[in-house]
Amino acid sequence: MDTEIKSKLIKGALVTGVINAVINGGIQYFFLKDKKSISISVDSITNTEETVLGTTVTLAITLAMILTLVAYFGIKEKKAPFYPTAFWLTIKHGFFTFGVITSLAVLWQRYAGTVDVSLVSALIIIGVIAGIVSGIVNYLTLKECTLIKEHKK
Repeated sequence: MDTEIKSKLIKGALVTGVINAVINGGIQYFFLKDKKSISISVDSITNTEETVLGTTVTLAITLAMILTLVAYFGIKEKKAPFYPTAFWLTIKHGFFTFGVITSLAVLWQRYAGTVDVSLVSALIIIGVIAGIVSGIVNYLTLKECTLIKEHKK
């Protein structure tokens, strides 16, 4: 892939990541605003308690799948067919995000234990994770689905 195109994709992914970090951090405020503190994770598979990483798992999977579709349908240049390319990419991004975020939550619980943070800290963590997921998914989708004509030398 041409370095100019790659740098444009990276720049666009960074912008997408920052925008989604702010938006999703703000949205989560309305869901969590009644809490003074919130645990990053708890030592239980089934819990009724709201946690930062528990919230992030659902948010990240949803974002990954929705943003894959949004990025695909936003491509203005010639693009790969939706099926199978973008369809399987959407599924792959959902499963990959689930695996990474859940693994990080398990590792956090194993090595750090239950840590309570303020609402603002929780929103920052959720926003940063949402931004990272958004940026990576945007970059990977555009890189995989945009068909670029190779210049003959």
